[in-house]
Amino acid sequence: MDNIRKITKLEKTALMPVKRKRVAAYARVSSGKDAQLHSLSVQISYYNEYIGSRGDWQLVRIYADEAMTGTRDDRPQFQQLLSDCRAGKIDMVITKSVTRLARNTVTVLETARELKSLGIDIYFEKENIHTMSSDGELMLTLLATFAQEESWSASENQKWRIRRKFEQGVATGGNTLGYHFEGRTFHIVPEEAEIVKQIFGDYLSGMGIPAIVKKLERMGVPTRHGGHWSTSTVRGILHNEKYAGDLLLQKYYRPDHISKKDFRNRGEAAQYFVEGSHEPIISREDFRETQLELARRRQKFGITGKPRTTNLFTGIIHCMLCGKSYCRRTANSGGVYQKPAWRCSTCNLYGREACPAQQIPENILVQKTMEVLGIDSLDRETLLNRIAEIQVPGPNRLVYVFTDGPTQEVTWQHPSRRGSWTEEMKQKARERQLQIIERRRQNDTNS
Repeated sequence: MDNIRKITKLEKTALMPVKRKRVAAYARVSSGKDAQLHSLSVQISYYNEYIGSRGDWQLVRIYADEAMTGTRDDRPQFQQLLSDCRAGKIDMVITKSVTRLARNTVTVLETARELKSLGIDIYFEKENIHTMSSDGELMLTLLATFAQEESWSASENQKWRIRRKFEQGVATGGNTLGYHFEGRTFHIVPEEAEIVKQIFGDYLSGMGIPAIVKKLERMGVPTRHGGHWSTSTVRGILHNEKYAGDLLLQKYYRPDHISKKDFRNRGEAAQYFVEGSHEPIISREDFRETQLELARRRQKFGITGKPRTTNLFTGIIHCMLCGKSYCRRTANSGGVYQKPAWRCSTCNLYGREACPAQQIPENILVQKTMEVLGIDSLDRETLLNRIAEIQVPGPNRLVYVFTDGPTQEVTWQHPSRRGSWTEEMKQKARERQLQIIERRRQNDTNS
């Protein structure tokens, strides 16, 4: 007799779990104007409601960049979105349109392809494009190209408007100590103008730029932005034609709209000089004398204006008393250049009152570094490969921090000043002393 099988259907009693898609949204506005920021808040509210209304979606986060241009990649929320995607926290990204994600074709395509390789879809609502679809990348390439062309066109239009103003001798703004810009011109700020007059007066009286910086710091004079004075700040003031009442327009130019980097105009673009544009702070004669004196000192001290070269220890030695880096010095003493040494940049600029850090001869640094590394010769590549930084915690102490983590402290001794003098330096010192004695004798005779 055949076996009869009995089959009984058992109805399901529990619901199968539904895995919800983890969805994030990206929003961006390109300016900080109230209307644009309101638009951003509307976008955020919309995505909260839109994603939250889907039962099969789970809102991870809404990433929003305020007052950020889409041609740049360094948008903080955009970078955070990419970081979270790489960490596996997101399954899909929604954004309003291709232009909201980026106006740079390369950025759009690189982002779409990277997320696609991670299995993450990007949905552009306006264009109704899913990057994970078969025709998504083709459409994306075309739309991203149009977006970049639109950005380039807007940039060129803005440049044209600025050039037209320059051709008419109209400034577009400015942030200059001694002036505030209002109503298409510069107006004097009396208390700041006194600082400018002091700087020009001190320089024409014979003071050097570092000495002027130290004087301003001792007096507690604030800079335009409230920070410390620097030689570049003072030098920029002495060169600025605005203080004589003139304007040189288009000192900088921007070669492309993607990087948005400005470069000093050295003939790459037209410039416009407007004489007598506004009320001067410095007389034209004093300004002219200042430019002549700047040129004379450049020639005397052999200043070429070329970029500084990177030396062996540049950016590696750090003062632990003030936190600044050490800089290389080859001081001129009586026409003779001494052996190079490294000094804390704070001490070098503002004096030992600001930072009492000790100067270190370069030959000692080289010697101690070779001893620490156990080598007979030293070059910058070897140094950077093995040493992360050299800390100076106090007198005659160096702490070497290796690139792989460990540290090693060493001590050193400064050679006596008498032993470090060359015969040429001694002869120069004797000549200076004889000149001083002769001047005193002549003064006594005349009195």
